[in-house]
Amino acid sequence: MADPITAPPGVFVPPAAIEVHAVRASGPGGQNVNKVASKILLEVDLSLVDGLDDAARRRLATLAGRRLGADGILRITAQESRDRFRNLEAAREKAKGLFEKAQLAPRARRATRPSRAVAEKRLRAKRATAAAKERRRNVRPED
Repeated sequence: MADPITAPPGVFVPPAAIEVHAVRASGPGGQNVNKVASKILLEVDLSLVDGLDDAARRRLATLAGRRLGADGILRITAQESRDRFRNLEAAREKAKGLFEKAQLAPRARRATRPSRAVAEKRLRAKRATAAAKERRRNVRPED
């Protein structure tokens, strides 16, 4: 059975919610590539995770994207290393990072306006550009 995952802001993933599978990794690997299952597939049942409120669950669903199935299972893969244990740790860190990001509520955007000086500077620049273009025009003599 897998060890629980604890994310700092109070999120706890019990061992019952975690399933770990070792599968064959893609890419180069020498003679062992067809024999050793070093890629890790970490599955987390989000219905069993403690400490996530509804808003955090929605943010987690957005952050997870395709990794979250319709069945509510978060699937994370890791194949950065040729070592199964390192890949397991990498997958656990990815899951922990997702839970941490989901806990952070986005800051509300405050509407701002440009200052008067900035607006005047922009208008002066526009007038200078218009004057330069006006000077480049062909001058036709009046008949």
